Order: sequence, then structure tokens, then C-alpha cells
Amino acid sequence: MLNIRPVSDLRNKYPEIEEAVLKSGEPVFLTKNGYGSMVVMSLEQYSALTDGIELALDEADRAAAMSDTRYAADEVFGRVRKSIHGRKAL
Repeated sequence: MLNIRPVSDLRNKYPEIEEAVLKSGEPVFLTKNGYGSMVVMSLEQYSALTDGIELALDEADRAAAMSDTRYAADEVFGRVRKSIHGRKAL
């Protein structure tokens, strides 16, 4: 179940939020005036989300360093859009 709390709890009940994040391994969603404001997560959770992206970017940097071929942003994003829109809906 999602742990949704007011952003004021970050200031007023930080130890409680920290314990919830570290014990459950799940993020805590913070709201301000009834709307989503931010997410608090552990470093391990954040790493799990970003490590694959970082590796892919490192690989792309290595590939770019070994090639003189460059693509314009319009071409790259056009290919991405085509790929996304070409997928079948689940």
C-alpha cells in the first residue's frame, strides 16, 4: 500500500518517515495542499532506479567516443517516438 503523508511530516516527523522508508524498502509520497509534491526513498531504492540508466549512458558515451557518426536531436527523438507509437497496446 502506498505511504502518502503531508510534506509537513518531513519536518515534524522525520525519524518516523526515515524508519518507514528504511524498514519497508518502499518510498514515502509527500503531498502539499493535497497534491503530490515529492517522494522520499532510500539510497538503495534510488540506486535500483538509476543504476541501469547510468550504465546505459556510460555505454552510449563509449560508443560515441569510438564513432564519428552523430545524429540530430530531431532524428533521435523521431525514432524514439516511432518506436513508442509502434508498440502494441497491452
